[in-house]
Amino acid sequence: MLAQEFKEHISTQLPFLLGSRILIACSGGLDSMVLIKLCIETSFETGVAHCNFKLRNEESDGDEAFVKAYAQQLHIPCFTTSFDTEKYAATHNLSIQMAARELRYRWFNEMAELHQYDYILTAHHMDDNLETFLINLSRGTGIEGLAGIPEVNGKYIRPLLNFSREDLLKFAKKRKLQWREDSSNKSTKYLRNKLRHDVIPELKTINPSLLKNFQTTVANIQASANFIKSQVLLLKKELFLLGENGVIKIPINRLQNYGNSKSSLFFLLKDYGFTAWSDIEQMVTAQSGKQIFSATHRLVKDREHLLLSPIIEELPDHVYSIPEEETMLMFPSGTMRFKEVEEMESANLKTIFVDKEKLKYPLSVRKWKEGDYFYPLGMKGKKKLSKYFKDEKLSLLAKERVWLLCSGKEVVWIINYRADNRYKIMPQTNQILKITIT
Repeated sequence: MLAQEFKEHISTQLPFLLGSRILIACSGGLDSMVLIKLCIETSFETGVAHCNFKLRNEESDGDEAFVKAYAQQLHIPCFTTSFDTEKYAATHNLSIQMAARELRYRWFNEMAELHQYDYILTAHHMDDNLETFLINLSRGTGIEGLAGIPEVNGKYIRPLLNFSREDLLKFAKKRKLQWREDSSNKSTKYLRNKLRHDVIPELKTINPSLLKNFQTTVANIQASANFIKSQVLLLKKELFLLGENGVIKIPINRLQNYGNSKSSLFFLLKDYGFTAWSDIEQMVTAQSGKQIFSATHRLVKDREHLLLSPIIEELPDHVYSIPEEETMLMFPSGTMRFKEVEEMESANLKTIFVDKEKLKYPLSVRKWKEGDYFYPLGMKGKKKLSKYFKDEKLSLLAKERVWLLCSGKEVVWIINYRADNRYKIMPQTNQILKITIT
């Protein structure tokens, strides 16, 4: 019964697995041994990967030997590795469970890439999903935490989520499979085990249809989560305006038109690593210049917009030198090209024309700094760059990304913005240098 239902589920819900090379994460326990057997009966090209976390002494080594022997019996590839899990957990300030999770998933990815497996299958089943649901519920979570374990997550596939542990046990006994029992699973010091041994059996006694009803509930939550995702995509399409250098501009007035700014900002920004939602909500009314950081991104209030940008590790105050014979320079802001031309064409923010005879080589490209000034093209007198940026209403992020083309200590061009009047083309100019940035 289970074997046929498994094949039908693969055929209808996970057809991309058919004909693919499959790596199965195998602990040696009931769940993973059943998954291996089902995959063999479904004629998958299968390999097995086993992690020895060295947490249960001889028992851990016995699990490894058991998995190796079973793979050898089936004539399928078997990959094993060992970890000093306790040391890794202490070094990285993690719980043993989180350390083991990080270690195994990193290694599974390496094995799949090295041996060219298309997908990695894990043996999570319906009972595991219920446990995860209750754990997330007890800790406080959003709708995605209540949607349970995803069946498909990139290259990781969990094809047993529609089946209970009782289904797997019946199949294993019918096929006379052997498996290993993890003694640590009996301990109720871990929340998951306490739920498994004390809470869920009681809930099943109260409601024998618990798992079936839970499956329906998860399906409904997942449908709601998918609907929210589709609406968030539409919201991003409406509110995310792409600026220069990958900066995303979010118009505050449009955001406020949607009503609940806090919820909107949560769904717009949660994929960028932010967690301080109360602080982020206050960004809407904060003064310009206020910033909030996640591990990967920065959110800045700038007048009428919120600016979202990745955190980029800038080079230290690096100065690029450009000798006279050089025709091209690549630097973080783009590629600059130099070409002598016979006559001046139309200039723009990306192209300027200068009197080459006025330049002092080598030229240099550097970041702007306080105290810099220039003579804006088309104007009389000089102006501090800080004052120019203020007049042009440049955001904090935009100012941080400004580069200058310099001749000696003089500014020739605020790259992408404005040229200096001192180097403009005059009637008596003999050499015209065209400078472009892409």
